[in-house]
Amino acid sequence: MSSSFPKPLTEKEEREYVQQLEEGSMEAKNILIERNLRLVAHIARKYAGPGYCQDDLISIGTIGLIKAVNTYTSRKSTRLATYAAKCIENEILMNIRATKKNRQEISLSQPIGMDRDGNEISLNDILGTDADEILDTISLKIQASRLHQGLRQVLTERERAVIIYRYGLNGGEPLPQREIARHLGISRSYVSRIEKKALEKLKEYLKDS
Repeated sequence: MSSSFPKPLTEKEEREYVQQLEEGSMEAKNILIERNLRLVAHIARKYAGPGYCQDDLISIGTIGLIKAVNTYTSRKSTRLATYAAKCIENEILMNIRATKKNRQEISLSQPIGMDRDGNEISLNDILGTDADEILDTISLKIQASRLHQGLRQVLTERERAVIIYRYGLNGGEPLPQREIARHLGISRSYVSRIEKKALEKLKEYLKDS
């Protein structure tokens, strides 16, 4: 996957673009982000596994990269790539910890004991969950799976980041547009436009899939 990303900047190129960024160049900022996406993919690959899709981790890691570019200055003693690697890893680890904290999945049909007649009973039996409710739960899980596929397939990295943070898809609390704007170093109105465009893309994807 990393082969699809632009080649990383040389140390000289990095210094030049950092200087341009400090002079206010948004183009330099975008280049610094794009040319470090390979680093994001490399770090995300280390943490990918059961329950942690690499594409999702790349999206989360990209948020860490954007934060790194927003806060890095040429006065730091390390290269941007070194500084960014730590920010990317921190963002991914923070997401994994939040996901683990919120992942308390209990199968409704899992046996949890025996009744007076010696028959196994499940959480379904205790809660009185009927078949329609179970079907609704399954349908909801299928829709959630299609949504996550849409996030990976039809959205850009920035659109994906906005939607994940806006609706708490990383296991955390949904964030207001103003907070997302602060995280990504862009205006709230720009976040609003990105969110609207991303939702339209997802709506089309879910309608056709």
